[in-house]
Amino acid sequence: MQDRVPALSPRPLPRWAAGLLCALLALLAGWALSRSLPGPGLLDFGSFMGSGKAALEGLDPYGLYPPLTFHVVLPGFDVWNPNLNPPVGLLLFGPLSTLEPFHAFRIWWAVSFVTYGILVLLLLRRYRREDPLLPGLWAFALAGFWDTLVLGQIYVPLALAAVGAWLCLDKGRPVAAGLLIGIVIAVKPNFLVWPGLLFLAGHFVPALAAGACALALSLLAGLVFGFETYAQWAQVVANDINRGVFLTNASLPGLLDRMGLHGTGKLASLALLAGLAWWAWRSRPDPMRASTLGLLGALLASPLAWVHYSLFLLPAFLSGRMNPALLLAAALLVIPVPTVLDHFMAAPAWQQATLGSAYGWALLLCLVGFSQQRREPAAHAAGDQQLPARNHMVA
Repeated sequence: MQDRVPALSPRPLPRWAAGLLCALLALLAGWALSRSLPGPGLLDFGSFMGSGKAALEGLDPYGLYPPLTFHVVLPGFDVWNPNLNPPVGLLLFGPLSTLEPFHAFRIWWAVSFVTYGILVLLLLRRYRREDPLLPGLWAFALAGFWDTLVLGQIYVPLALAAVGAWLCLDKGRPVAAGLLIGIVIAVKPNFLVWPGLLFLAGHFVPALAAGACALALSLLAGLVFGFETYAQWAQVVANDINRGVFLTNASLPGLLDRMGLHGTGKLASLALLAGLAWWAWRSRPDPMRASTLGLLGALLASPLAWVHYSLFLLPAFLSGRMNPALLLAAALLVIPVPTVLDHFMAAPAWQQATLGSAYGWALLLCLVGFSQQRREPAAHAAGDQQLPARNHMVA
């Protein structure tokens, strides 16, 4: 991997400031842990359990099955949260639904927590070995991680697959990378932007492997649960039109909707995707740079990109030097979800579109920052050139 000089590199923090920041992040993570422990509600996990149970019984897995299906009631917001994942997700939800729901939730919570620790450790060992404390604490302070645990969502194992794919690309293993990307896009099709940019940039092997893996998993789900489940899934997704304005939706369409610019989100997403496609085809970036903007483009252009999706950007954050835009984005992404919801769900529209849309602005800052970012040389082997010891989150 080529060593590169960063285009923009703020000065490292003094030790006292880095120590204070570490302490604040540790306190934030500790507070978030205390409120993320499994409680009396099943939330999104309940929707998955209801969906899996319905699939095993031959019912519509995308129907509403109270009391398992999550009913969200907040100021100015009253919607049902059914399972919106494609039928591939039923390969997981079906077996899980055979367990007692609250016991299964606790198991899934533990699996997600341990899995997150593994993916953060993998990234720190690869890119931040010299000084892992500050970036590691930041990763464990991310609002998206803790709210994933609160809701019982499935993002963490998928983020681990994305991290594995990223590391495989970085180590020149395109087939393995593509297979892992295929797992991600089979469950979250909005990430098709990632292999799409890889393909346009000339990295055909991982892109084609991803497509083959996703197709195989999708066919397997259809064979197991019936191909009619895809029509049922498409219908529930098409009817899901009321949640885009929710404050934890960090996508560009969600941000524009909160600004009152209804109907412009799709046009903005198409323009963004067209621009990224043109850039990938003309510039032919290396697979890591194509992956960075592919992952970010998938989030910005999606109709729904909850703050939990920020976990998929961890490789891009930790493998490159930080610049002012990324530092500000990193700060916004640790604002706890309860803080945003408690202060801005019932706030005037202009407050929801500004301070209440912190996560959406964070992704736009990422677009600026990642466009300027240069990657760190990896320090994972004895023969690699080692980076000078300093706080890389602010270097």
